[in-house]
Amino acid sequence: MKILTAKKDDLPIVRDITKTTINAIYPHYYPDGAVQFFLTHHSDEHIMADISCGKVFVLYEENNPVGTVTISDNNINRLFVLPEYQHKGYGKALLDFSEEKILKSYECVQIDASFPAKRIYRERGYRETEYNIIKTDNGDCLCYDVMKLMVT
Repeated sequence: MKILTAKKDDLPIVRDITKTTINAIYPHYYPDGAVQFFLTHHSDEHIMADISCGKVFVLYEENNPVGTVTISDNNINRLFVLPEYQHKGYGKALLDFSEEKILKSYECVQIDASFPAKRIYRERGYRETEYNIIKTDNGDCLCYDVMKLMVT
């Protein structure tokens, strides 16, 4: 297993991991308007802007890209593992990598927690600090918590 900084040529890899995971997992937790919001939010333009700034990382298992994470200041963003690779430690590896990188410069790690991942973050010691609701298409709502891991 290796985690590498994404290059501009990696846009299709990051896009595929992100959109495949959203389309497979999120409809079980969110209404259609919220799922579409996620897909639009993680557009090629947003992904490429983050890649250009060196904020995006891809996890490879035997040269197969299986997960991605974006780190912006002390925020973990766009953490996705392809559905067929979930529950095998890849998400944990991405979180370990991200937290270690962030905690070299910051006293806390912050993440906007989706419903599917919230339990994982709580088990790692993250705590809710804020609750948000975004109105989306079809009158649907996207609800999520901002969670922080504080280092003492």
